[in-house]
Amino acid sequence: MNNSSNKLDLNLIFTIFFLLFFGLIMIASAGVGYSENRFGDPYYFFKHQLFFGVIPGLVAFYLAQKIKYNFWKKIAFPLFALSIIFLILVFIPGFGTKIYGASRWLKLGSFSFQPAEMLKLSIIVYLAAWLEGRSEKVKDFYEGLIPFGIIVAIVSFLLINQPDMGTLGIVILISISIFFISGARIKHLFLVALIGLVSFFIMIRTESYRMDRFLVFLHPEIDPQGIGYQINQALLAIGSGGIWGRGLGHSLQKFNYLPEPVGDSIFAIIGEEFGFSGCVFLIFVFLFLGLKSVRIIQRAPDRFSKLVATGVFSWIIFQTFTNIAAILGLIPLTGIPLPFISYGGTSVIFLMVAVGILFNISKYGENNNKK
Repeated sequence: MNNSSNKLDLNLIFTIFFLLFFGLIMIASAGVGYSENRFGDPYYFFKHQLFFGVIPGLVAFYLAQKIKYNFWKKIAFPLFALSIIFLILVFIPGFGTKIYGASRWLKLGSFSFQPAEMLKLSIIVYLAAWLEGRSEKVKDFYEGLIPFGIIVAIVSFLLINQPDMGTLGIVILISISIFFISGARIKHLFLVALIGLVSFFIMIRTESYRMDRFLVFLHPEIDPQGIGYQINQALLAIGSGGIWGRGLGHSLQKFNYLPEPVGDSIFAIIGEEFGFSGCVFLIFVFLFLGLKSVRIIQRAPDRFSKLVATGVFSWIIFQTFTNIAAILGLIPLTGIPLPFISYGGTSVIFLMVAVGILFNISKYGENNNKK
């Protein structure tokens, strides 16, 4: 039994470390032209991701996997409240920084980060702590669904006004997953889904750029030099990779053709350089991580840890396949990063905290199953 426990832990660590290492390689490759043009240094994005994302993330992972998971229940509300405060601060001049017309960054001195990434972690912990003690009340319309809806509505309002529809979608999917596992009624979940769909179409109709993205999703061929530029260049990159790819470092689309080659478009560069086989392999790595997470959920020692593990699993899997589906043209472009791989230090750090908590839950879950 000891061997099986160690094997599970090592597989989980190896998978995460592989994704981080592969992400650094792809950022170095995909960002070489973009970095040179913007900063005069072909490896600016690589170095920034390494020193402000991966290394702090590894430290965060080490600390999080050492802390017993139930510690997070004690700080669940303060952590969530702090996330809400940070989300509000992005709209206040002097604190928030507007990039490409969106207020998503918070600047504190020389340090800047995206509060939305912190929110993903804090809402998982908060909902898990809140739902853990509600038992059968979760099934009640007034004591379960209404309070849950209020929590999600507050977060949604702040994210919509940034605006950050991609993150909003992921946060809602995470929240619904935790709510479902906690024992919510199916009819309540259908009601939430219906409200979400209606709200989604209202938001599309009220903002021209959202409508443009939706139109491009329906008709990728329209305006290939305008609103359809990014998805057409992404599909061109993936298609030109063929089965085996052009080879690492040999992408052509990364040289001022494909927007955000180190960000939400990085999967297209992976497709171009590693081909269909490389894309399939990467998807299987994420599926393997998902299966490991499901096993941790099944063996979680208590209700709180089960709900937290569900949230972390949902975060990684939904965000991964939303990013990939958007780049493949299966859903409208969202602008969210590919977990562990896309450029973004804040995303990596909070993901590594989440995975550290997941790892800690797995250790106690294994010990619980030995008894």
